[in-house]
Amino acid sequence: MKPTLMLARFKTAAYLRSHRIVQPFVGLLAILIILYSTRVLAGHELSSYGDSAALLVPVFAWAARGLLDTEPDVQRLLSVTASGRPGREVTAGLLASAAVNAVLACLAVLAPLGIGFAVTPGGAVVAGGLALHVLSLLTGTALGALSSRPILRDQATSTLVMLGAYVAMLLISLAPVTWLTVPLISWMRDAGRPAFLTSALPGLAAITLAWCTLAFLTYTYLRRTRP
Repeated sequence: MKPTLMLARFKTAAYLRSHRIVQPFVGLLAILIILYSTRVLAGHELSSYGDSAALLVPVFAWAARGLLDTEPDVQRLLSVTASGRPGREVTAGLLASAAVNAVLACLAVLAPLGIGFAVTPGGAVVAGGLALHVLSLLTGTALGALSSRPILRDQATSTLVMLGAYVAMLLISLAPVTWLTVPLISWMRDAGRPAFLTSALPGLAAITLAWCTLAFLTYTYLRRTRP
């Protein structure tokens, strides 16, 4: 486990030094400005968190793809050799991507407490918002990994696939059958309803985690045949 964590730290440091983090950070700021340009009224905080989580999926995907694209192909091969097993390099990249997105998600949850809400919500609302953003960062990390250079070599194709997949998730999640894809629309629609935390959230989380697990397994499988 130690080589994997050290490699994840190396990938994160390389990503931060490349200044590619600025791009998704600007995207995060833009969404926060749009959502909280006027203060959210009391009682609607969790609904705004649902909107934020759904809209931030492409930002998280952008950050994950940028991190996985930062390392040159030759350096990636060296990382595989140094870590001892290809699986460690793949895991390290996913861990580093998730760690960067976790920081962005924390900003998205904490910033409205100071500038976005008319009143400070209770702990249950903040916990619900945090849970939604965890689901969002996992979805974005999976989407970014599947559209990264080790999977899709062409940058233009990668961008189109990433954005197209996000739009497809939005459109498919409009269907009444929520398990067809990651239920982004349900995050936004159900977050404002009573008893969301105890009734709707567990089911939505289960569906999201199932799709994310499938995406991460697909990424791991594809990396077996791609250096």
